[in-house]
Amino acid sequence: MGIFSLKPKTVVGIDVSSTAVKLLELTQVGNSYRVESYAMELLPEKAVENKDIKELEIVGDTIRRVKARAKPSAEYAACAVAGNSVITKVVSMTAGLADDEIRETIEADANQYISFPLNEVNLDFEVLGPNEKEPETRMDVLLAAARNEVVDSRMAAVELGGFKVKVVDIERYALENALVLLAKDDPEINPEETLALVEVGAHSTTVYVLSNSKIIFTFDEAFGAKNLTERIQLKYGLGYAEAVNAQREGGLPESYETELLIPFKRELAQQVNRMVQRYCNSPTAERLSHVLVSGGCAAIAGLVELLNEEIGGHVTIANPFIAMSVSNKVSKKDLMNDAPALLIACGLALRTFDKHY
Repeated sequence: MGIFSLKPKTVVGIDVSSTAVKLLELTQVGNSYRVESYAMELLPEKAVENKDIKELEIVGDTIRRVKARAKPSAEYAACAVAGNSVITKVVSMTAGLADDEIRETIEADANQYISFPLNEVNLDFEVLGPNEKEPETRMDVLLAAARNEVVDSRMAAVELGGFKVKVVDIERYALENALVLLAKDDPEINPEETLALVEVGAHSTTVYVLSNSKIIFTFDEAFGAKNLTERIQLKYGLGYAEAVNAQREGGLPESYETELLIPFKRELAQQVNRMVQRYCNSPTAERLSHVLVSGGCAAIAGLVELLNEEIGGHVTIANPFIAMSVSNKVSKKDLMNDAPALLIACGLALRTFDKHY
């Protein structure tokens, strides 16, 4: 995608979520890739809310620490924006328009496409190809827009962290890039079939359906990993950071599993099943050959088995690095543990090899 981007040199992918900063650097080795460096670090509660950076200096300092740990060779970075301040839309235009003519058309008709004043947004587009209904006379153009303050805050945080920003992407398309790679590299997945990704975030869980290398369906519910964190805080009198670290590193009472973890897993599995069925019951639904699970919760022991029981079919943990080699300075064990949470960072790091550059 050519969203909000300049032609980059090698870039590291930096994913700033509501709970953590994740950094990933890839290089190309033959027809595959190698993980050269990676690191992730938790963010304090409320440093990022609803995809918006609220504490710029805190996020910038966290990126700087992640950079110091990972020691990437690249000085350029790709980051991403998301949330209600980001708009994407496919529009039909007269075939054969030059880029400047497309931009003029978009700007002239901006009120048809975006709900914000033109001077308040970063705007970009990409020609997707001939329109399906009128291929000889019309073409489809992907329009993307994001409010200036959203783009500016991401860039400022990354620059505070010690990088030069070369790409500001949209999270959905970074995720799509990683999913396409994963489907191609995983021997258990047929990339020509339709698959679903269940992303368990901190505040919400989202189902994405990928068909023909494009995300064709998304649906989310306000139920995520923070539900479990809050239950741990309440039950054991812990602060937010203590509760998050306890989930990752252990140390909770033996009763934790039966009293909190198992009920949470069951509730999450039921929620995901309802979301997947929402897609399956839609008029244009295609049969799902595979369901992938991503996000920090994906590695919870027994969750995949519960999802298999609820959904049926082939459910596995998402791992975009399944066919990649790993640099000696990267702990492969840690990388594999964190893999389900690194899809967006991976999609951003892949921008280095984007065919459009």
